[in-house]
Amino acid sequence: MTHATISDRIRNVKISRRAALAGMGASAAMMAGPSQLRAQDTTTLRWWSPQSSPEQLSAYNFQIKKFEEMNPGIKVVFEKTSDEGYQPQLAAAFASGEVPNIVTHLPSFAVSDYWSNGLLEPFNDVIAAVGPEKYYDGANAIYEIDKGQFAGSGIGNSAANMLWLRKDLLQEANIDKAPETWDELRSACKAMQKGGIYGAPLPYAKNSMTTLTIIGFIHLAGGQVFSPDLDMALDSQATRDALEFYRSMRELCPPGATNYSWGESLTAFVSGATATGIYTGRALINVNKQNPPIADHVTCVTYPTISKDVASWTFNDFPSMFIPKAAKNMEATKAFAAFLYDPEGYIQQLHAAPGHVLPVLKTIAQDSRYQDNDIIKKYSSEVETMSAAAAAGHNLGWETPKHKPNVKAGAIVGSGVFAEMVQRVVLNNDNIDTVIGDTAKAIEGIMKG
Repeated sequence: MTHATISDRIRNVKISRRAALAGMGASAAMMAGPSQLRAQDTTTLRWWSPQSSPEQLSAYNFQIKKFEEMNPGIKVVFEKTSDEGYQPQLAAAFASGEVPNIVTHLPSFAVSDYWSNGLLEPFNDVIAAVGPEKYYDGANAIYEIDKGQFAGSGIGNSAANMLWLRKDLLQEANIDKAPETWDELRSACKAMQKGGIYGAPLPYAKNSMTTLTIIGFIHLAGGQVFSPDLDMALDSQATRDALEFYRSMRELCPPGATNYSWGESLTAFVSGATATGIYTGRALINVNKQNPPIADHVTCVTYPTISKDVASWTFNDFPSMFIPKAAKNMEATKAFAAFLYDPEGYIQQLHAAPGHVLPVLKTIAQDSRYQDNDIIKKYSSEVETMSAAAAAGHNLGWETPKHKPNVKAGAIVGSGVFAEMVQRVVLNNDNIDTVIGDTAKAIEGIMKG
């Protein structure tokens, strides 16, 4: 079967005019006269995501139910993956051909990696159905690996390395402003570390959080992993400064930080075990639900840099959506992908963890239904700060606006070489020059592989 246009692809899927016009911005021609799947021709779509808190699952189930009601004969099954384990899970799926139809909330560098290996269906038709004009300007640029072809799209934005602060603890320590430099951060953490409360919850385990955090620190020191032309640039004074500072912070982190990943780091701040945090806006909903006494005292700023002369660098993993090329029922798959941006369901999904995943559509950010949320109202300044930081954010797959896309970024992150670099320097006290040299060679090997 040929699939020349999205109109052909979704001709067997019934989507209401309300959803088409309000949710996807699709043309009348696209939705004109769709035929309904016969009840006996049941089609099953599989949706994978590592984002699966109870609130998010509730939102997903709402979206699934609405889509199934409008499309008798289609069943959507949600399947949870893992932030740390999605790579082997997807590798096995691609190898066997038993792939999910939709994958959401993986970082953009994973998408570029899969695209470069010919494993993904172009997402152009879905973006066209949603309405390109609804996205923030440049929102899909990171997915345009090959000119004119989009490997996927964003399901949202994130500001993953915000510095979370306890205003009450800052006041008790006679600190009158948020830290802007590493020296100020370390001094603040040291002043607030008392009474069983540690200064920070930085990770030191061999996992993706340690990897992505140290990459951010290299940029916060004024460095970069690659040059804009993707030549190795790791061996620099900035990398040394980042590792030295990271090592200096170990005494200000809980003993268990050697095993921290995203969940443990977040919990440390939310529970009150640390005076600062490093995470996305999920901290807001978690604090309000799990530790209300500190809810009026939390705020966030962009993470401090080595000096005021160095610009901030926000890690945005660009939570994505993509479609494996081998997915079955491509017509229904693309229709469901476009439907996930329908305002009613998309806003509910974003409200599942307000401020955690931020809208990728400007029309949603401006929607009164999105704004009508207790957390977003209460922390409007923090949400605005995160939104601005995320909009200007980057990751290893696209380090700066001057950089070429790095389709090997996912493989580099998955290899754990950065986390191993941290452990060798901080936990083993290995020679820092030797470690950086070894890490650079390992990365070069991955780039050539």
